[in-house]
Amino acid sequence: MKGEKLKKVKISVIEVTFNKERAEKYAPEGYGLCELHSVGQVFYSNGWQKPTGLCDNAWNCMRDYVLAISQGAGYIYGDGGFTNKEGMVIVSCNDGIRPVIFKVEKTDMIAETWNEDLETVRDQHKDPNNTSTK
Repeated sequence: MKGEKLKKVKISVIEVTFNKERAEKYAPEGYGLCELHSVGQVFYSNGWQKPTGLCDNAWNCMRDYVLAISQGAGYIYGDGGFTNKEGMVIVSCNDGIRPVIFKVEKTDMIAETWNEDLETVRDQHKDPNNTSTK
């Protein structure tokens, strides 16, 4: 590993969920599906920076995995103990009523010092109005 460059990590939204019973019991009026993410969105991280457009809370739940995977981690939590593929983990944000589920996986792309420019990121993340940073 010494001298190897960090790899970019691909973060894909694979499910947007909503627990109606929990929402009726605990959520404020009008609480619904997450409005920041939709199935099919893809983000790339250089390993240590939150991609533009990714929810801060979701990032807080996955950032340690992203860093580990960018540095070449294999199976998270032992050989096949957490997922069926090396360099991949399935995580969710910490919203207990409407969690968004993400697949975090290694790529072969070398991580630059900084994430892509804002215009490229907006296009890639289907977030032309940059709503996640408002």
